Amino acid sequence: MRVAVLYSGGKDSNYALYWALKQGFEVKYLVSMVSEREDSYMYHVPNIHLTELQAKAIGIPLVKGFTSGEKEKEVEDLKEVLEGLRIDGVVAGALASEYQKKRVDRVAEELGLESFAPAWHRDPVDYMREIIEIFDVVFVGVSAYGLDEKWLGRKVDEKALEELIKINEKYGIHVAGEGGEFETFVRDAPFFKARVVFDEVEKRWDECSYSGTLIVKGAHLEWKDAQK
Repeated sequence: MRVAVLYSGGKDSNYALYWALKQGFEVKYLVSMVSEREDSYMYHVPNIHLTELQAKAIGIPLVKGFTSGEKEKEVEDLKEVLEGLRIDGVVAGALASEYQKKRVDRVAEELGLESFAPAWHRDPVDYMREIIEIFDVVFVGVSAYGLDEKWLGRKVDEKALEELIKINEKYGIHVAGEGGEFETFVRDAPFFKARVVFDEVEKRWDECSYSGTLIVKGAHLEWKDAQK
């Protein structure tokens, strides 16, 4: 089956890609939607420009779509991108967002494509443990009580997960960040031929909204086999 994976560079889209490859699907494209809005209803925003570097590391063509981020219109923008591709299905990293999954499913149905969401309704703690085992992933955005500026750039590991579980008990956040509490970036994965290395980063923190972003201003690939 020829599929496109909706790809933001974070843990969930990389898990969707990991799953698709394990299924033996022919992943023809990675599809990144670039939104003009920082508070997109549908799409991951922080460091979306780095998906080009990740796609190069993976070796799968990247297709970029652009959207103003206007509610519902951004769904149609995705449809326009997907209908131009020769694929049989689309794979998304949806975990618990009914809003996102229903819209991806609807677009797929309208285009005659199969829709897959391999992480859908998984136990968040078990899911995060698998993410930690598979990927080298860091926090690049936080927006919830209990998550301060120190989390930006922090590696997602067992210690971080233990803290997330405690913060969940205190504030009720989603342990896997599906409520927008945090955003991630995958620097390495089993299917990466090169690791993404950050050269220059900037932390932007807003005390009023108690939220922040790690902006990656420079990065390069470190090839695992010393060949480009």
